[in-house]
Amino acid sequence: MGILNGFGLVSRRAFIDLQREAAELRVAYDSTIEGWARALDLRNKEPLGHSERVTELTVRIGRKLGMRDAELVNARRGALLHDIGTLGIPDSILFKPTPLTDKEWEIMRLHPVYAYDLLTPIDSLRPASDIPYCHHEKWDGTGYPRGLKEEEIPLAARIFAMVDVWDQLRANRPYRRAWTIEEAREYIFQHTGTDFDPQVVDIFMKLDLEVKP
Repeated sequence: MGILNGFGLVSRRAFIDLQREAAELRVAYDSTIEGWARALDLRNKEPLGHSERVTELTVRIGRKLGMRDAELVNARRGALLHDIGTLGIPDSILFKPTPLTDKEWEIMRLHPVYAYDLLTPIDSLRPASDIPYCHHEKWDGTGYPRGLKEEEIPLAARIFAMVDVWDQLRANRPYRRAWTIEEAREYIFQHTGTDFDPQVVDIFMKLDLEVKP
């Protein structure tokens, strides 16, 4: 017996084969994105496993906030590629050991725009651009590149903005030790309602002991 789909009548075996091939392509596609993320972490000297940790936590919080499966797939891809726009920033600015000048900060703040320009021409990654484009926006509207505020900021980007800061604070860096859970939690609390969406912070804090150092 055949199965009727958008291409007409196909055999059950052929249909199963098509499903398997589609699944294999999705796995290969996502594996490629994960490889890009690891390469970006190495180039940008991020803490080991940074992209994987922030991606996992973004998806967990998104699920608790009711994001649908398709939205979670795009959030996952966007989180993995959150800093892809830094490819457009000169190394002399990206890795400068001393404070940036005002002009250099203007250039640095363009990296979300570069991310948008890189991802949106790719049909399958256009829906994943929310995080790379908007994760430096702030709840009170003082972020960049567009000065979005509150729910103007896509939910995935609101989640990621907090998660990214959390992971950065909890990691050892050459210039400082990792913050304790208590210190990092206090920082998040202090910036709730200004930098971070209060609803996102509330869900995050309820994870409590599920959140690993």
